[in-house]
Amino acid sequence: MTSICVYLGSRNGNDEQWGALAEATGRAIAKRGWRLVYGGGRAGLMGRCADGALAAGGEVVGVIPEQLVAREMAHFGLTELHRVSNMHERKAMMADLADGFVTLPGGIGTLEELFETWTWRYLQLHNKPLGLVDQNAFFTPLLSFLDNAVAAGFLDASTRQALVAAETPEALLDNLFDTP
Repeated sequence: MTSICVYLGSRNGNDEQWGALAEATGRAIAKRGWRLVYGGGRAGLMGRCADGALAAGGEVVGVIPEQLVAREMAHFGLTELHRVSNMHERKAMMADLADGFVTLPGGIGTLEELFETWTWRYLQLHNKPLGLVDQNAFFTPLLSFLDNAVAAGFLDASTRQALVAAETPEALLDNLFDTP
């Protein structure tokens, strides 16, 4: 079974569109018969994505550090919930369990997970596809920054091309495994 790790916020954001996007992403993964892997919380977009996948009959695997069990209100209704010692173990386990990575809106933790996973790919620690859902141009400024880093000679064009972007979860999932 294909497993997709989703990085996303533990907050809801200021607009309901983000919660709807998280639920739609979970549903889209489940409808493909794929497994959702994520940070294990039930708060914010994390919980919405997991609930979307579960409501569509999907399998959901959460990975949460002990220190965040209460803070992020661990989601105990998952197919599997792994409790680990720290954030490093969390990210490593999620990466090991995943065949690909999707990033949705979130804050610094979400971006840190994206960039670490992308760096691991650059360093050839894995060759798994990764992308982000750029709904309503949420990530467009970041993508522009990355294109500027290529133009300035700080990022190789092939590394930049490895990060796929699409406006909907369905479009991203359709294209995720066609990445260079």
